[in-house]
Amino acid sequence: GDEILILADYFKCDFKFFISNEQLAPFEQTEELFRRHGNELSKEDRWSIQEFLFLCECQDFLLKELPNTSAIRPFAFQKVGKFHKQQGVDAAVSLRSFFAYQNRALPLDVFDDFRRIGIHIFRRKLRQSAISGMYIRYPVAGHCVLVNYDEDVYRQRFSVAHEVAHAILDESRISVSKTGPLIKTNGKWTSEQLSEIRANSFASTYLAPEVFLKSIPSATTWDDEKIIEYSKKMYINPEVLSIALYSARLISEVEKNNYSAIKIPKQEKIDIEIPESLSPKGKERKISLLQKGLSDKYVTLCFTAHREGKVSLGRLSEMLLCDSPLELLEVCEIYHQRIDYGD
Repeated sequence: GDEILILADYFKCDFKFFISNEQLAPFEQTEELFRRHGNELSKEDRWSIQEFLFLCECQDFLLKELPNTSAIRPFAFQKVGKFHKQQGVDAAVSLRSFFAYQNRALPLDVFDDFRRIGIHIFRRKLRQSAISGMYIRYPVAGHCVLVNYDEDVYRQRFSVAHEVAHAILDESRISVSKTGPLIKTNGKWTSEQLSEIRANSFASTYLAPEVFLKSIPSATTWDDEKIIEYSKKMYINPEVLSIALYSARLISEVEKNNYSAIKIPKQEKIDIEIPESLSPKGKERKISLLQKGLSDKYVTLCFTAHREGKVSLGRLSEMLLCDSPLELLEVCEIYHQRIDYGD
């Protein structure tokens, strides 16, 4: 029994996998992913993906055990027609309406938005910078999205919306998104590329709705300063804003290309999951947790489950990816949690 628990801890999977023919382990689920993209993933990235799926399993378990702590409202969308780009727009408009966003309202915490519809969202640092994010339809936990925390936070916001589009609109079980432009194959878009175009359309519409862009004062007159101003207001990069403005016919193609090259310093970008009220040391510690995939929402679920007797202290430590009691104490300190060790 102890050996089985040790193996389960080492491979970051449910111990039931080792004693049942029915249970599927995370490393079995990633076989297809590694087969298709193995050459692009380092050893460290493969392990990060394994732990990401482990976290998805844990969160799925926690949400089922604590149904009253987080109200999940499933969202469904039925595609109409064959125009992929329009399908992305329609799905984004439908989801904004689902959340009761006003026409000109901008989503601030997109990570929380998508978690509220039951998608497991984890931000995790990957060494392979060409990968922005990935979507996996996991038989155990359902829709799972991993966002590369190594990229700047504005890019992460676009990436999570892009991956969620795959969860809502695609039938594929696995999708890996990379940085860089899409290039036609023999003058035609492949079905996979069309899926990426649709996901980009969804992300752009959700983060930068056309009705908002057209409501901006002097919406057809732009310069570098105004692009930077509104990029910061919308928490998106100038490239995304420029493409959205061009799609809305508010700027020319030449302007789009020029404004897309504008860069905003990373230190000027605000991460909604890192409160400004934190001290420099507090921010550093919170970032270290986010790099491992531990969001406030997930960590809070873990501590609530332990407090209500749903998980043991050892299981709590596993769920928080702590390798030692000292690491667990550090997480407790960051979240102002007190652990009752008993007598």
